Amino acid sequence: MQLLLVYFIFYIFLFLVFLICTNVFGFQHLKNDLLRQFDSQVSDLVDHLLEESSSLERSSVPAAFSPPMSDRERLHFSDHLFEVDHIRTIYHMFIALLILFILSTLVVDFIDEGRLVLDFDLLVYAFGQFPLVVCTWMCMFLSVFLVPYTLFHLWAQSQSGSYGHPRVSSLLLGSAFLTYQVLGLGLLPAYVVVTNSLPPASCFIIIIEQVRLMMKAHSFVRENVPKVLSWAKDKTSPGPAVPQVSQYLYFLFAPTLIYRDKYPRNPVTRWSYVASNFLQVLGCLCYAYYVFVRLCIPQFRSISLQFLDLRAMVLCVFNSILPGVLVLLLAFFAFLHCWLNAFAEMLRFADRMFYKDWWNSTSFANYYRTWNVVVHDWLYYYVYRDFLLISQKRFRLAAMLFVFTISAAVHEYILAVCFGFFYPVLFCLFMCFGMMFNFILHDRRKGPIWNVIMWTALFLGQGVIICLYSQEWYAQRYCPLKEPSFLEMVTPRSWSCQTGLRTD
Repeated sequence: MQLLLVYFIFYIFLFLVFLICTNVFGFQHLKNDLLRQFDSQVSDLVDHLLEESSSLERSSVPAAFSPPMSDRERLHFSDHLFEVDHIRTIYHMFIALLILFILSTLVVDFIDEGRLVLDFDLLVYAFGQFPLVVCTWMCMFLSVFLVPYTLFHLWAQSQSGSYGHPRVSSLLLGSAFLTYQVLGLGLLPAYVVVTNSLPPASCFIIIIEQVRLMMKAHSFVRENVPKVLSWAKDKTSPGPAVPQVSQYLYFLFAPTLIYRDKYPRNPVTRWSYVASNFLQVLGCLCYAYYVFVRLCIPQFRSISLQFLDLRAMVLCVFNSILPGVLVLLLAFFAFLHCWLNAFAEMLRFADRMFYKDWWNSTSFANYYRTWNVVVHDWLYYYVYRDFLLISQKRFRLAAMLFVFTISAAVHEYILAVCFGFFYPVLFCLFMCFGMMFNFILHDRRKGPIWNVIMWTALFLGQGVIICLYSQEWYAQRYCPLKEPSFLEMVTPRSWSCQTGLRTD
């Protein structure tokens, strides 16, 4: 285990030295080589794509999803990013670390137990009650496929004068849609998760899908209502522009949260690429398993039996930075790269701008925009811009604060339901340090030293998240409350659990 940590720290040290050198000490030829390779590959790919899809009706594709040549990197950005030599080298380093994790586990088990043990008890526990998860997801998906589309279709027909009272129909059908969003997609999945005490990974599947489907349903209604209202005002065609069922169904599976009637499409599906991405997702799950088994569980089992003082907290945070950063990078690669690219390839969805080069950010404002472009676009169009539209563009700062609050609250809701306790660490980091860094590390910070500061703050934040949530997880199990009051339920158990254990 010690040898593994030495290897790991050595590799991370080399990687950080590489980043700092290319940014701070002027070794620009490596960066320029990487950018030249990436730009050349993207240009060749897009030119080929434009030649193959010249028969596509560009006029029917919205400009935001049919980028001009100056913004053509949206097409297949993440698809071909890992074909760049330097990126692939880092990718190979992480594969080597996974091999070392596996070898370390085998060696330690052989020394401790005298036999080779390679089990995945933690993964089996985390994904427990999976049949219930599948059934719950199918009910959620069928409901979001039938209810929003049916309600919107009925509302569109009411605007044509078929029912005689369009305003009353709008009020009733709009209330029905909001009730479905709150109860059907909001409370019922959470109720299933809580009442059945689903383990963390199973909870994450249901709750994240819940949030995703709610955002998709909102986008579908938000994008199509103005079209129907415009038709009702001008009556330029025989009937309102209601999307086809196939268009809505495609949108529910497409790796985007912004509804459009048509998207740029690739000519073929590379099924070997799909299989490769899904295998890499499985590899990331195994990687996360070894990170928790080797770097997290041994540490927090012992920490949870100690007094919660400043010294223990500082050591806990710094010891959690390494697994925290690994979990962050694994989550990014598994979901934003592999999972979304796999679905995009199966659906021949050509817009692969799921993220941008967030790792080169010199400001947290740019990091928030580039880390998760899929969610950022939804927040920008349906929260920030709609807030400005309602306020007539008079409260831009309030609009930004509203976006931060919504994002922080949803993230904290996901963690609270999935972990089974309320400990608003992520919410406080979002609303306090996230907002502060958003103003301090703003877009005018262009020097490479700001990129180093951004990474340092990101590392510390991940250490705090892993440390505090892990402590609370074990405290909830070591010190259960028999008849908890509301105040005790919202008070972190880790604040008092260690003292009680120590005095027993």
